[in-house]
Amino acid sequence: MKFRTLSLKTIVLTSVFSLSYGGLVNAEQNVQAQMMAKIAADNAKQKKDEWRTVALENMVLLTLPHGEVVIELAPQFSPKHVQQFSRLIQSGHYDGNKFYRVIDGFVAQAGPEYNSRVDRQVPLLALEGEWATDKDWSFTLVQSPDLFAEQTGFKDGFAIAHNVSEQKAWLAHCPGVVAMARGNDADSGSSHFYITIGQAPRYLDRIMSIFGRVIYGMQHVQALTRTAAIEGDKAVDSQQHTPIVSMKMMSDVAPEKQIHLQVKNTDSALFATKLAERLARKSAFFFKQPPQVLDVCQTPVLTRRIDG
Repeated sequence: MKFRTLSLKTIVLTSVFSLSYGGLVNAEQNVQAQMMAKIAADNAKQKKDEWRTVALENMVLLTLPHGEVVIELAPQFSPKHVQQFSRLIQSGHYDGNKFYRVIDGFVAQAGPEYNSRVDRQVPLLALEGEWATDKDWSFTLVQSPDLFAEQTGFKDGFAIAHNVSEQKAWLAHCPGVVAMARGNDADSGSSHFYITIGQAPRYLDRIMSIFGRVIYGMQHVQALTRTAAIEGDKAVDSQQHTPIVSMKMMSDVAPEKQIHLQVKNTDSALFATKLAERLARKSAFFFKQPPQVLDVCQTPVLTRRIDG
């Protein structure tokens, strides 16, 4: 048996590299902790409420055979997609459509019959995958750096990613986001939409248009009939695909049937403080301290139902 020998020089260089890398990691974590503390302090000065009431005109009520789902729209990030989606909803475009592509651990996609007259009549949309930022642009930091971006965080309740070097930001493909499907052409989205139902497909960031997120009834989205069969199993008949009973803007729903919701205000001091606590994980439960890493897609933004 042969053993590989290491020179003293190699051992010393390796040790120095390990110490340097460890020092860099600790330094980055300290900087991140300081940034989060500053954000919490700045938010505290603004005295923002812990909860934010979602406007009725900014919510969609998606009714499925097995339950109701509420989507919060994001006109501040994807205005053209929200405008067209809202218009299509109000015209009854989605009523009776099916979730025809539901892949376990990935997405649930719905829309009219492909290439039908109704489908072809919908105008195509230009991609809204990112937007420009400047030195005054702000958000609540979660992680820096992230595997897919220089920074991640929250803005108005939505998970976002941000590259300071590019001065660009975009919405992140976290579970529950609503985005427009498209073909190979970046500007070919129209009315077919999808909801992420599995692990965050962050590789789709910046190349798809996210325009909303599920804030109520995600369990009903997860219960949609899967349309993809495993190898060797019988194909799923299209008659078994889950239909959309109706989609309505919440502001158009009869008052007695409206669902009024609040979500955690991600711009509040309390939310930033909770993020810092989640990052540190100082609870006695963690007898082995995990790395100070936060995945923006695993950081909950809670919802609660309120009286109208």
